[in-house]
Amino acid sequence: MKKNHLLIQLDKLISILSRIAQPVPHPIEAEKADCFVWNPQTLLATPVKNVNRIDICLIVGINNIRDILIENTRRFAKNLPANNVLLWGARGMGKSSLIKAAQGFINQEQMHLKPLKLIEIHREDISTLPLLMKELKKSKYRFILFCDDLSFDYEDTSYRYLKTALDGSVEGPPENVLFYATSNRRHLMPRDMIDNERSLIHPSEAIEEKVSLSDRFGLWLGFNTCSRKDYLTMVENYARYYRLDEEPEKLHRDALAWSIARGSSSGRVAWQFIQDLAGRLGKTLI
Repeated sequence: MKKNHLLIQLDKLISILSRIAQPVPHPIEAEKADCFVWNPQTLLATPVKNVNRIDICLIVGINNIRDILIENTRRFAKNLPANNVLLWGARGMGKSSLIKAAQGFINQEQMHLKPLKLIEIHREDISTLPLLMKELKKSKYRFILFCDDLSFDYEDTSYRYLKTALDGSVEGPPENVLFYATSNRRHLMPRDMIDNERSLIHPSEAIEEKVSLSDRFGLWLGFNTCSRKDYLTMVENYARYYRLDEEPEKLHRDALAWSIARGSSSGRVAWQFIQDLAGRLGKTLI
């Protein structure tokens, strides 16, 4: 009887310990692919065989930003010092597309080196970032962690995990990992939240801490809204690349009509127009 009672107590203790024990991520099998998606439920980086990526030559209208990001990525791939990057600004201007294209371009350019790996982590999974980075530190490969549409709201405290990941602990962040993020917000938080807090006599330390988060990124690359000229250049570039034969005047007229109907001009709108044009012409975008 006493033995059975002891076993029950041991089972309860094991159950409690299993709940409070820190989960251990699976080893990163970097050889399986060049791109991965981080799964927080399984603590596993899932390989992505078919990456949604465009050729770097299709990214136009942001040449200076493109070149800065490529150079930073190139240095990182060569084991040289490089910065974490925050790409912020106007929607639909190719922030996330540029990150994926840059990684693919560098791997093609430097085929004699170990391929640079890209791991996408979703905004809501930032709390598991320290676990992932600890695992990546063990790898012989170099990784870019990519988070699209990163921002933090009023009661959100998960930004602290990102600060820890970017700053590192006493031993510092892994030298084989960089963090690239895109956001519509320069300081990764609502503008009105910053303004309201700064209007107070004693600004909240928590707010100041959130604002300082963007300072952890060594490079800030700002994306402006698209001009009419840049928009048409994007359309022309896509049409030329995919061999969509259309008279220039008609191409411009139809592209402008498309953007007016959408109420905006951007790289995303240009691509959506090209998809419509290819469909009307009976051609595939390969």
